[in-house]
Amino acid sequence: MPQFHAADGTAIAYKVWEQDSDQPLVLLHHGFIASGLTNWELPGVVAALTAAGRRVATVDARGHGLSGKPHDPSRYGEALMARDVTALIDLLDEERIDLVGYSMGAVVALLTATDDQRIRRLVVGGVGAGVVECGGVDTRVVDGGALRHALLTEDPASVTDPMAAAFRALVDATGGDRPALAAQAAAAHREPIALTKIDAETLVLAGRDDPLATRPEALAEALPSATLRLVEGDHLAALRDPAFTEALVAFLDGPAEEE
Repeated sequence: MPQFHAADGTAIAYKVWEQDSDQPLVLLHHGFIASGLTNWELPGVVAALTAAGRRVATVDARGHGLSGKPHDPSRYGEALMARDVTALIDLLDEERIDLVGYSMGAVVALLTATDDQRIRRLVVGGVGAGVVECGGVDTRVVDGGALRHALLTEDPASVTDPMAAAFRALVDATGGDRPALAAQAAAAHREPIALTKIDAETLVLAGRDDPLATRPEALAEALPSATLRLVEGDHLAALRDPAFTEALVAFLDGPAEEE
């Protein structure tokens, strides 16, 4: 995968699927612990978008996938990741894009869309009221301290928080860099997001049984122009429900109120 270097020197990996299209590029940003490969390629989202005639790009967030993995929390946070997204849009010289984010990536996408007027359409999945009430991924469901302990301990059996234990198991299964991910957990966004500044038409996609996306209608109502769609599954399964991809593709290709 090609890389570019962010302002602080961190290497950011990305991948582009090019084809002739008069539609904007679709840029996909994954969730915590995941990567462009695991969140978007393997579940078939990239294939569905390219089959629909779209140009597509994925980005591996700092600390994830094939991007650089510093262990300093000051090099993390969704606000820095949003700057990386803006830098990638600049690098690709895109005048307009459609931006899609899941979980942590949804927070990144929302932050990007508050400042970058090049976002035509926005899809945010795996998040709900936590964005409005906590400023990011819902920390009422997964405690930051418990998550950092789960990621840093050498004894997984010492992890007693069920949600933190699930994240640790996912990291171990995917071979993630635990200190880098713990640094992101320490720096996760916890400030109000200026949702009313987002002009892009938005689709909020949430799994009915996703504990990290409870009351997604609160997020949809806080956005100036948003539609809510529920699919089956919890935080991991929802993204793999065929209805998730179908709704995403249909929304990005559907008629706009005003282009």
